[in-house]
Amino acid sequence: MSSSIPGLELPNSLNLPPHLSAHKYFLVCTLTVAAWDTLVLSPRTWRLFKLPGWPALKIIFNFLRVFMPAEFIVVAVAFFDTKWSQSSCEKFYLFEPICTAILLAATSAVHVIRVSAIYDKNMSIRILMGALYAIQIVVTAVCCGFYRCTCSLLEGQGCIAGPKHNWVGIYWLAPTLLYTVSFGLALMRSIQSLQSKPLSPWKLMLRDGLNLYGAIWIVNMVNMLFWFIMKPTGIDDPVKTIVTSMAAVLTTSMSLRIILSVRGSLENGGSFAASHTGGTSSGSRTTHVLSARSGGVVPTNISTQGGAHNTYTLDDMRTKPEGEWGVPIEGDGKSSVHDISPDAKPTLVPEGREDGGVGVKITIDREVGY
Repeated sequence: MSSSIPGLELPNSLNLPPHLSAHKYFLVCTLTVAAWDTLVLSPRTWRLFKLPGWPALKIIFNFLRVFMPAEFIVVAVAFFDTKWSQSSCEKFYLFEPICTAILLAATSAVHVIRVSAIYDKNMSIRILMGALYAIQIVVTAVCCGFYRCTCSLLEGQGCIAGPKHNWVGIYWLAPTLLYTVSFGLALMRSIQSLQSKPLSPWKLMLRDGLNLYGAIWIVNMVNMLFWFIMKPTGIDDPVKTIVTSMAAVLTTSMSLRIILSVRGSLENGGSFAASHTGGTSSGSRTTHVLSARSGGVVPTNISTQGGAHNTYTLDDMRTKPEGEWGVPIEGDGKSSVHDISPDAKPTLVPEGREDGGVGVKITIDREVGY
């Protein structure tokens, strides 16, 4: 394609076939997604990094956070640098398929570990996911040897690796099969949990991260359509690989969020979300202890030691008038929480009682319901 102005020829970097031009535009979109994802996950990455211990999911998370941007920075340079020679491309073109195979191996490991965890380490599930993972590793490693360099492109048009044969698409078919099974198993586990606690589809999706599994499945299925349905116009037509970069980036991004969505510890892949609180909510409990000089009890969602263990909710406190709590009050009837001298310093350390118990213990439950 030449310029409409007589005597003016476009440089090779702008004189692009339609599919190659579309490939470049789509890679720009991919790089934008990768950069944005790297930016927005930085605070959560730092918080996860500071947590004690290094379980497998934490190691994979930090590896993906570094490896994915590094790979696509190099790929972008090779694709857009107008001074990148074709002789350099002959030595470089296997970089992307090999690095993407490593990237997919790491993201698939997340699915194997996580799906096994939500099924409580069920041996059949572990064997199934492990077999699919082993097949993926072997297939992607073998297929890397059947990529070729699109060296007939003009200098300045980019360095792209393409498949030698159509069957090389099994490079992506193997991980897509694993992500399909992963999505199906996660969906089945969520549906099973509805027997103990019914939830709306929207809340169920958010609680169990089904949108993350679904997004991975969708982008990989679209990639499959391009690999096995789109017909290239020539040997150097990159139409089959247009979606591969986006598939790798989105698969990585959603897998990172699957790790971040785990409630509780990441040890052994974490646990199923519904198992944390009987399928209703996730939360934490904080206990504050205040001193009490008298034997009386101050009831505000409070548990006492040495007497009846009564618990009152905030609703009880709002509706019950004083004197109806059913707790005997000794002395002058004043709460010892307020019986503090002006010079006394605030403290949450309990005063010891003759019976060795604690004066007042306030337990605060914080819950996030789904």
